[in-house]
Amino acid sequence: MTALATVRIPLSTGITINACQGGPRTGRRDPIIFLHGFPESHRTWRYQLADLSQDHFVVAPDQRGFGRSDKPQDAADYEAHEIVADLIALADALDIRHFSLVGHDWGGAAAWLAALTHPGRIRRLVIVNAPHPLIFAKSLIEDEQQRAASQYMRAFRSPLIEQGIKAMGLEAFFEKSFGPHVDLAKIPERERRRYLEDWSQPGALTAMFNWYRASKMEVPAPGEQASLPAWTQTPFPRLAMPTLVIWGLKDKALLPIQLEGLGGLVDDLQIVTSATAGHFIPWEEPATVTCAIRDFLDLDLRHP
Repeated sequence: MTALATVRIPLSTGITINACQGGPRTGRRDPIIFLHGFPESHRTWRYQLADLSQDHFVVAPDQRGFGRSDKPQDAADYEAHEIVADLIALADALDIRHFSLVGHDWGGAAAWLAALTHPGRIRRLVIVNAPHPLIFAKSLIEDEQQRAASQYMRAFRSPLIEQGIKAMGLEAFFEKSFGPHVDLAKIPERERRRYLEDWSQPGALTAMFNWYRASKMEVPAPGEQASLPAWTQTPFPRLAMPTLVIWGLKDKALLPIQLEGLGGLVDDLQIVTSATAGHFIPWEEPATVTCAIRDFLDLDLRHP
């Protein structure tokens, strides 16, 4: 087995990413690629990587704009197709043809899209507190509670957000980012320092918020009259690959309504929930996530 290590990987998309990888490259088990969300890095998956690398080859990149990966400053560089292109380029760079894909938050959004657009590459899909694009788009129009919970997206698209964070300081931004969602005492000091170091890099704040600026998801203001986007009213492709959705039900940003109707969009669906975890369940309740992923992936071995 190859021990976990961080490496720099140039991609055919023109950027170089920082990634944590390790584990055996041979055997029956497919490699696993993990995609983190905002405002994190590959370390979102630190507990899962340590466990699953015992018998899987695992790769967790700092996605473009995050951690120690390249940070383009143009919002257009963060459109969804660019993010998915990075994923496929990463798999190609590591000579990985087929893989299981795990995504949380924005990483989950990328994982949903990758599964829809590259189903031949992804054997199994694991989504952690990240809404299906069709359900999310509809809920932002039709559900006032979800719309209210998503108003932060409008704030994060503001051209003034970076100035506001610099004025308040990164320490205060850390508390505002995580405080409403998790007991800050659950974040070890060494992890807090890593966040602050990553966010302090030149261009880091703009790069992270460009994920929101590039998103085409419509987020009306509370009470604003809005119609469903045209694309939500046309037939939407179903996913055929086995899919596991893990959800911390105390998530204040992505409400349990995001689980409603998933069975109509995914042919082979499992859902695992936690009543005690919130949005950052991968490190709030790591055993819940790791065990669910392991059980899900082991189905391939029990039913070859």
